[in-house]
Amino acid sequence: MKREETFNFSAGPSVLPEEALERAGKEILNYNGSGMSVMEMSHRSAFFQEIFDETKAKLRAALSVPDTHDILFLQGGASAQFSMVPLNLMEGGTADYAVTGNFSNIAAKEAQKYGTVHIAASSRDDNFSYIPPQSALDLSPEAKYFHYCANNTIYGTAWSYVPETPAPLVCDMSSEILSRPVDVSKYGVIYAGAQKNMAPAGVTVVIIDRSLAGREAPYTPLIMSYKTMIEKDSMYNTPPCWCIYMLGLVLDWLKSQGGVRGMEAIKHEKAAVIYDVIDNSALYKPCARRDSRSDMNVTFRTGDPELDALFARDAQARGLMNLKGHRSVGGMRASLYNAQSMEGVKTLAAFMKEFEREHHV
Repeated sequence: MKREETFNFSAGPSVLPEEALERAGKEILNYNGSGMSVMEMSHRSAFFQEIFDETKAKLRAALSVPDTHDILFLQGGASAQFSMVPLNLMEGGTADYAVTGNFSNIAAKEAQKYGTVHIAASSRDDNFSYIPPQSALDLSPEAKYFHYCANNTIYGTAWSYVPETPAPLVCDMSSEILSRPVDVSKYGVIYAGAQKNMAPAGVTVVIIDRSLAGREAPYTPLIMSYKTMIEKDSMYNTPPCWCIYMLGLVLDWLKSQGGVRGMEAIKHEKAAVIYDVIDNSALYKPCARRDSRSDMNVTFRTGDPELDALFARDAQARGLMNLKGHRSVGGMRASLYNAQSMEGVKTLAAFMKEFEREHHV
């Protein structure tokens, strides 16, 4: 099957902008007259330092990151941050966690190794189908930080507001970063794995208020110290060079699309197409409550696991790839990240309607 015949709805690694991939292909053997691929040049070279500096500057501009915050390009994915955050910020004390899905639940469990975790909010009571409102947050006065996951890929929910807390905010934005404007000044730490909206898997972006650095536990590995990584400008060890380069190309594409404000309008439009089919369907059932729906990950099911499986198989035969829901919940999931085209979304909507006509009794 040809690329132009497929639409990739994977939750990650996800679809990347064709413009970025095509440029990377042209430069893969010889970057900017260096005679080398970015994948084989020294991270200490002038060639890569230029890539590194430009990518960081592009990201700072895209998200309007204030001078109070540093940008780090790390490794280990968001999962490494589940440990890195408490190691650096918990100080053996208490931290508030909102558990609204799979990954925030894992993060809370990991933090228990380093201090006391206070569950300030949870939607486990209704299978993580909603986001608790501000009024439901049970905040601990001694918390060192408040951690939440902005968008829950598995359950298809998203926070529509920024929590107001006395403690610094720590947010996992892996699934929605660069899809909307963010007031970075409100956050102590923002972290995101790249493989949703930014770049191939391998680089993890951390945006941190530098006033929070230097509080790490004495047993914190150097490689997991925010202070060390800030001082070494993410180059304590060899960084994920190719992925940083690819992030720069994606940021160029993002700017051409109107930046994060442009992406926000587009993502609302794309999500509305699929939710309109679901809301007017007698077959499909949404997994998330209407007021908590994600624009990035649309989750739904038919109520019949065998029919769900048939949907995914038939969709793949049509070039609609990776629509099977997460193995822990089943159903279907359409991930509408930045690089997903409106053509792909409309093709999926048409298939959903056709499938319902053929299989709904």
